[in-house]
This record gives sequence, C-alpha cells and structure tokens, in this order.
Amino acid sequence: MPELAQVIVDVPTMQTNQPYTYQIPATLEKQIQVGVRVVVPFGNGSRTVQGFVVALDQATSYDGELKKIQAVMDLQPVVNNELLALSKWLADTTYSFWISCLYTMLPNLLKAKTSRIVRIIDDVDEQVAFDIFHGRDELEMAAVQDKPAILSTLLKLQRAGKITIDYQVENRARAKTVTGISPLLDFEQLEEERTSLHPNAHAQNRLISYLQTILGQVVKLKDAEHATGLKATTFNQGQKKGWLKKVPVEVYRNPLGVQASVDDQHLDSPLHLNAEQQLAVNEINAAIDKHDSQTFLLQGVTGSGKTEVYLQAIANALKQGKTALMLVPEISLTPQIVNRVRRRFGSKVAVLHSSLSNGERYDEWRRIERGEAQVVVGARSAIFAPLKNLGIIILDEEHESSYKQDESPRYHAREVAKWRGNYNNAPVVLGSATPSLESRARAIKKVYHLLRLEHRVNKQPLPPIKVVDMREEVKKYGESNFSHSLLEKLDQRLQKREQSILMLNRRGFSSFMMCRDCGTVLKCPNCDISLTLHMDTHTMKCHYCGHEEPIPYECPSCHSRKIRYYGTGTEKVEQELHQLLPQARIIRMDVDTTKRKGMHAKLLRQFGQHQADILLGTQMIAKGLDFPNVTLVGVLNADTGLGLPDFRASERTFDLLSQVSGRAGRADKQGDVVIQTYNPEHYAIQDAKKHDYDLFFNQEMALRHQAGYPPYYYTVRLMASHPEEAQAAKAMAQIYEQLKKGISSSTIILGPTPRAIARMKRRYYYQIVIKYKQDPQLHNLLFEILHDTQSHGYKDVQISIDPDPQYFM
Repeated sequence: MPELAQVIVDVPTMQTNQPYTYQIPATLEKQIQVGVRVVVPFGNGSRTVQGFVVALDQATSYDGELKKIQAVMDLQPVVNNELLALSKWLADTTYSFWISCLYTMLPNLLKAKTSRIVRIIDDVDEQVAFDIFHGRDELEMAAVQDKPAILSTLLKLQRAGKITIDYQVENRARAKTVTGISPLLDFEQLEEERTSLHPNAHAQNRLISYLQTILGQVVKLKDAEHATGLKATTFNQGQKKGWLKKVPVEVYRNPLGVQASVDDQHLDSPLHLNAEQQLAVNEINAAIDKHDSQTFLLQGVTGSGKTEVYLQAIANALKQGKTALMLVPEISLTPQIVNRVRRRFGSKVAVLHSSLSNGERYDEWRRIERGEAQVVVGARSAIFAPLKNLGIIILDEEHESSYKQDESPRYHAREVAKWRGNYNNAPVVLGSATPSLESRARAIKKVYHLLRLEHRVNKQPLPPIKVVDMREEVKKYGESNFSHSLLEKLDQRLQKREQSILMLNRRGFSSFMMCRDCGTVLKCPNCDISLTLHMDTHTMKCHYCGHEEPIPYECPSCHSRKIRYYGTGTEKVEQELHQLLPQARIIRMDVDTTKRKGMHAKLLRQFGQHQADILLGTQMIAKGLDFPNVTLVGVLNADTGLGLPDFRASERTFDLLSQVSGRAGRADKQGDVVIQTYNPEHYAIQDAKKHDYDLFFNQEMALRHQAGYPPYYYTVRLMASHPEEAQAAKAMAQIYEQLKKGISSSTIILGPTPRAIARMKRRYYYQIVIKYKQDPQLHNLLFEILHDTQSHGYKDVQISIDPDPQYFM
C-alpha cells in the first residue's frame, strides 16, 4: 500500500483545522518528512496550494482515489516536532486556524513569496554538477521540486553538508557573503611554484608560505590580508597564477549594529549577589538541575537586580548543555538589557525582534536552527525560536500587555512560555516589579512559586514621590504643563549637572482641534477618533490608521477662523520647556522621533553620554533604563490612562507610575519623583506614591471580585467588523443568539455593543464580551462560530475571537 501524508492546506477562503489526506507517490516517499512544505492539488479544477505535512500514515484501506502530493518545497523540515505540536495547541486555545499558527512561527522569508535557491558550498561529484546544476553553483528549487530523482540526490548532498538552501524574498534578502580564498595547489606544488619566482618577489613568496598554512581551508580575504600584511593585488596575482581561488564566504549580519559587537575574549563576569538574589538563583537553578517545569514569579522592586538573577540562571542552563530563551517587552525600548546579555554570553546570543530587516532576521533564525546560538533574546514572537533542549525561559516585565498578540493567532507569550517549559521540562521565570494581578493571584494560590527581591542592590531606598494636585496649581499659577515644584527641581538638577526624565503619555503637539464657534472637533475620516496636531510635519494625524491632512485655518463646518488646540503632547511640552529653561539640553523620545531604524538606541546613547540634561518621552522611556546620573523623574499627567473605558485602566496606571519612578536614584545619588495629576486621591496614584504593590493588589482585587473580572473570571471577546454598520451589528446579533442557546447558565454575556472606538480604518466594530468560570460547552461552541464565519452568511464580515483580551476598547 502507498504511504499517506496528512497535510494542512493554505486555502484563505476555506480554512479548516482538519488535515487532508494525500497519497505520497512512490518516487517521493524518501523525501517527505513531517514539517516540510508541499504543493498539493485542491478542489475540482487544476488548482494547487501550499501545505504543511503534519503526520505520515501507513495506508490500510480507503474509499475512492486519493490525490497525490505534487512537489516538495523543502529539503528539511521548516518546523520541528516541538513547534508542530505547539502550533496545534495554539490553534486550539486561541480559536485560530492551524495554518495561521504554523506561519506565525516562521521568519518572514519563509512566509513571503520567496525563491528557494539551492547552492553548492562544497565539492560535489562532476556528473551531479553537470546533470543537475548544469555547470553553475546554484539552481532554483522550484524547477526541480517535482522531480523525485533529483530531490533524492539533493537530499543526500544536503545531509553531507555540500549544499544549502537560501530563501530569497522579492527584495533580494539573502545570505550575506564576503570574498574568501582557498589554495588550489598542495604543499609540494606550491613549493615548486616558489622556485620559479624572481628573487625580489618577496610579497609573492610570503603569499606561497601563507597558502601552505591554510591548505584545505577557506579564509576571508580581509583576514588573510590582516594575517600576512599583503595587499589585495598580491592575492589577485596568486589567483591569476592558479595558486588560489576566490570563493564567496557567508557571514552573518550583526542585528544590533557595530555598537553591540562583542569580543568573546573579554566578556563580563557575574556580579556578586546579595542574600535575596542568591536565594532566588538557588531556587531557579534547583529547578533547572531537576528538569522541573515549575513557574516562578520573581517580584523585585525596580533596581533590585532581577537581570543579574536571570543571567546567572541562564549561565547554569548553558553549563548543562541546554539553551535559554529570554523575552523582553520591546527590544528597541530595552537596549541596555540586551547589551548586558550580549556582554555576558557573547556570540552565543541571537536577537529576534520586529525591527530587524528580513536579512538580519533570516541570519539569526538560521544561527538558532543550526545550534550556533544557545541564548535567544527577543520580543513576543521570539517565543517561537527553534531552540532545542531548552533549559530555562524568562519573561522580563511579565505584566506588559505587549506580550499579547492583537491579530490571529491571539496568543499570550506567557502561556506559550509555560507550554514550552512543560514540553522541555524547563522552569519558566516571570519577572516584574508590578506583576499582573493574574500572576500574583496564581502565586498566592501556589500555582506559581513566588520569589521576592524587596531591596535595591545599591542599598538606596526607593525614591520619595511627591504628588502635585494640578487643580490647585492652575488656580495659583495659571495653565501650564509644569507645576511650580517640578520646575524648581528641574532647575536644581541643571545646577548640579544631574539628569532628569520627564514622561507624558501622549505624542504630538496637541490632543485635538476644536472650533470655538460651532464646537466641531476635527476627526479622522476613517476612524471615530480626533486628529492630533503635529507641528514638526505641520499636519493633523490619526494615531490609529495613519491618515494625515494639512492643518486647517478655518472650521470645515462653519468656516469660522476661531480654531483652538486643546490638550498637550510631547512636542508642545518640549517647546514650553525650551521657554521655561532655555539653558536645558533636551532629547525628545516618541514614535515620531524614533521612526528611523536605530534611533531609540542612538538617543538613549546620547543621553547616557550626558549630551542632554532632560529626556522627555512617552511611556517608551518608562522601562528598563538604567542611568546613574538620573536623580529626578517627573510624570506630567498621571491621569492619561485612568479615564479609559477599560477594567485594567487602574492597574496600567499603577504599573506605569511604579516603573517610571524606578528610573530615579539607581546609583549612589538619591532620587526624587514628582507626579502631576488632577486625581490626587485616586488609589492607583496614592499606592504608587507609597511604593505599595500589596496595598494596590488588595484594593484592585476587591473591585475585580465585585465586578466579576479577571482573575476571578475568564473572559473572551468576539468582534464583528464591516464597512456598513448595520451588517456588523446584524452579524453580532446572530452570534449572540447562537451563544445564548449553547452556554451554561452561570456564563455572562455583555453586549452586543459598538466598540469604544466604533469605527476604525473605515470599518464599523461591534463586540460581545463573555465572562465565565467554568463552561464545558463554550470551547466547542466558539469553534463552531469560527467555522460558520467561513460560510456565505457572513459575507465581507470579519469575525475575531480573542481569549483573555488585554483591552475591551
């Protein structure tokens, strides 16, 4: 009986999590492996689609004639067994299609339309070189993927390390190469060549001696020039005389740029641990040693040395021949942490994040897959790095909402980390100064093992926080972004040549534009949101869809010229600061000033080198920064997030204030924090002032219990969108009826209602929020709804299902 393959196919209009069975032609039997991509016929016509082989079966008996796999796209699996099992679990828990989960795990070069180039990298048989490669050193895989005999030969060559596959996307991202040299003659032949040299040909003489030392090797031309002191022209002469050949040598791009290149000979040594840190390291190391997949919650105040705990635990995993994975919320915002990991472990570290070019990400992915990198540092998607034999997984700042993916599959990196920890029998460490309520509640119930770092490593107390009531300030001094107290402290820092950080959680010049005659607010034509004034580009911008238009000089409704700008943004604050403190050097950090690649790191480097006195920015400056000369932190408007229609608004405000306050006084100098607010009595602000996480946790948990929100309930959000509002509302009403019939009596449905921002990117959004403790029917019911959305009843309606949503807006 012929062998069969189970294939998940990529058919956008008819997605399913059910694999299709295909027959493996006898000629392809040895080439098909689980985890490779294949081309298969689909439907009645001559249509072919891509798919992933997810299982191999021995055929027993089946009815009818099975379609055959037409071609194999890869010589080796692009997803290993662990990632294949993870993708199936991910599809099941995030209400996603399996094919989307598989593609989520791959680098862009394997997702985009790519050419697959097979390259010769070592000597191959002359007949093979002539018959298959036609005398060239590369060929397109697509030209031979349906020719089993050739595939069989290529597979053998690949296993012998004589060829490699290079994925080229349309922008020509490919392996980066430099010129290398390799001797063509053996020792005696080179010695013979020496006898024919002119007595004065000293350079060529030296070249022959050098070639005799690198027989059988390929050396980069630059390295050869450096080692011999010879110029490129001498190597060109050697090539003409037939002594050496020039060959391309693959090199990896450095994803952190020249600044971050690390000399493996001069790596940083581990720091001395205090008693709290040592206890935490001992507990985590014991779990690594015992292959115990327990989850630790490392709760440590800002500046308590959590990073050093991570580094020493990683070192222990590496010592045992294991690998390590460390996630940070956004790499570009935490360059100091990434550089510390690089300085400790050198070339063993690979970096994965969205700001890398296709080529850089391709290089890093291959280094990990080939086992050349044992430590991976990255943002959310790095959780899928193809590391084998994981010994530890770390999520720094585990409370951050950026660990949750907004698009399908809507996974939370924390849950994926726990799955991989279980699979690899490796501990997972969740670190934060302000853990999410869900994680802290699990630690109280002993689901997670709580480790606490309650003191700063510099033995300094946490900085005192002064809360300024801006209502009183306005009465006394009039409208300003700066209280009298904050300005005084900023001036003191300038006198002492110390640095300050100012945070305002809004970019742009002004929040919105309003006509004072008719009350019209200038809105985005695509979204239900006001446009923000940006003076640097002289435009009004939508921060949701990117729409831009010129600043109007009259009201579009009544044509009055009485236009005023309300609210404030980083640009406006910078302008005001220049007027109030003309001697201050200011660096502004927001989405607008950090658009260009590498600008985050460049601005932070300038601030670290004291090229500025004040760092002004949005919440991107709240995390992971460690500048010894920063002794003042000012929060200009602590209320920005408090008024949002979201049950996590208070938690996010408390987290942000605690994080940004922790940037002050991290070295020997005492720090100071000023929080400006119009809601000084709010418990999130008062608890942040006292640096009292436990008090905040208890108050917030009581409110969550009363209102029936996580962690007391699980939540799921269903959303329907359509260019016409009536169609989105109708689809949600249909889903509501379907849910009502199938859920348990204790499950609560909120909605359907328009979303808080009801229109975005020209689509109207309606939503339902489900709250439940236990509902055995709900999982299957939601999958039923997901599959129903593929039918014609939901034409042009996009339906999404989001388990454990981070926002309800």
